[in-house]
Amino acid sequence: MQGTTGTPPQPTDTYPPTDRTVPTRSPDRASYDKELVHAILDEGYVCHLGFVRDGAPVVLPTLYGRVGERLYVHGSTGSRPLRMMGAADPGLPVCLTVTHVDALVLARSAFHHSINYRSVVVHGTAYEVTDPEERRTALDALVDHVVPGRSRDSRPANKKELAATAVIRLDLDEVSAKLRTGGVNDEPEDLTLPHWAGLVPLRKGYGAPVADPALVPGTALPDYLSAG
Repeated sequence: MQGTTGTPPQPTDTYPPTDRTVPTRSPDRASYDKELVHAILDEGYVCHLGFVRDGAPVVLPTLYGRVGERLYVHGSTGSRPLRMMGAADPGLPVCLTVTHVDALVLARSAFHHSINYRSVVVHGTAYEVTDPEERRTALDALVDHVVPGRSRDSRPANKKELAATAVIRLDLDEVSAKLRTGGVNDEPEDLTLPHWAGLVPLRKGYGAPVADPALVPGTALPDYLSAG
C-alpha cells in the first residue's frame, strides 16, 4: 500500500471548548479566542494555582509569565506543588486563574450589584522545568512579565539562587476566558428608585518610582520606567 504524508495540524485562533472550560453560569460571557486570552494573561501580575493535596483543595498566589502557548509559574524548591510534583506521574493536575476587575457596577437593588471583569482559567498538568536553557528563558519571562525589559537590566540568578528557585510549566491547551462588560442591569420597576446607579471604573498603573536609598550615585531611571 502506498504511504501517505500526513499534514501537520495548523495553528488555530481559538482554544477548543471542553466540559471543564464551558461555564454553567452565563456561558455567553465565555470566550476561547487566543488573542483575548493572551491579552488578559499578559496584563496580570499574580495568578492563583489550585491543586489537591491530601484530598483537600489548595490555592496559592504566585507570579507567572507567558512564552507563546506556555505559562511559567514561579516557586521555591521546597514549595508544596514541587514536593507533590516529584511524586506525581506524570506531573501535577492543576487549575490556574487570572482575574482583572475593571469596574464596580452599582445598581439600584442590592441583588444586581456586580463587577466588570476579565478572567482566564487554565486546566492542565504542570511539570517542573529542569532543562537549564528553558529555566533561563522561563526566569527571564517571569521578570519581564512584571516589568518588560527588566531581565536585561538586572543581574541574572547565580547557581545558588537557581538551586533554590523552582519553575513550573503549564501548557495553554484547555483554556477559557470569561468577561462581564456593560452597565447596570436593574429591574424595570426599580428604575425610578432614588438610588444612584452606574459604573465606578478601576484603574491600575505605575506610580512615581522611588529610588533605593543605597542606589549608586548617578544611576539613571531606566526608560521602561520613565516612559509615560
